[in-house]
Amino acid sequence: MGPLRLLAAAVLAAGCATQEPSDRLETMTGGWQPVPLPGKLKTHYASARKDGRDAVAARAERSASMLRKRVEVPPAKLGDVSFSWWVDDLIADASVADAEREDAPARVFFGFGGDAARLSLRARMMFDLAEALSGERPPYATLMYVWDARAAVGTVIVNPRTDRIRKIVVDSGPLNLRRWRDHRRDLRADFRLAFGEEPGPLLSIAVMTDSDNTRSNALSWFGPVTLH
Repeated sequence: MGPLRLLAAAVLAAGCATQEPSDRLETMTGGWQPVPLPGKLKTHYASARKDGRDAVAARAERSASMLRKRVEVPPAKLGDVSFSWWVDDLIADASVADAEREDAPARVFFGFGGDAARLSLRARMMFDLAEALSGERPPYATLMYVWDARAAVGTVIVNPRTDRIRKIVVDSGPLNLRRWRDHRRDLRADFRLAFGEEPGPLLSIAVMTDSDNTRSNALSWFGPVTLH
């Protein structure tokens, strides 16, 4: 997914966009809604069972869209987050470090508020472009957990076009494909690791499977995302 599309995803993940009406997704209840990205085909999300678990199936066919939920968590109450995913296969030509090939079979990401006056001129210009694309401004910072084909687990990747989106690789390569992967992360510590500062309030949570940049297909399942 390209850099402006990724910024648009961050905008929509912040919970500012108009949500689409949809059938209830049983695994992700309480405000989770599918949200399209401007000019993109939609990834299909549906309630499912996968290897004995309730899940949401995500099927991307040259597409990019997300499920998102608005939240309001002050910094003092930020703790751990747990999530799980099951990925059918890698996207062979994708790399979350390359703006031209920036697709991923599974992402979980978090939008944070902050002091916009601290942003660089370049960041504000990119935000202006993203606002023109989506109709809303991105959050101050977006932290993503991703599965990448090649980058080592633990790698922190700064988006090449905007440093306000940073990704932590928590699964990599084919070793753990076609099985549930359970993760529990310290959001505050990971935000400090990625951004080098304390987090602001948590505004949103989203999950996404996208394959639009590489014009390929991807199939994944997501379990619940739980704040502790």
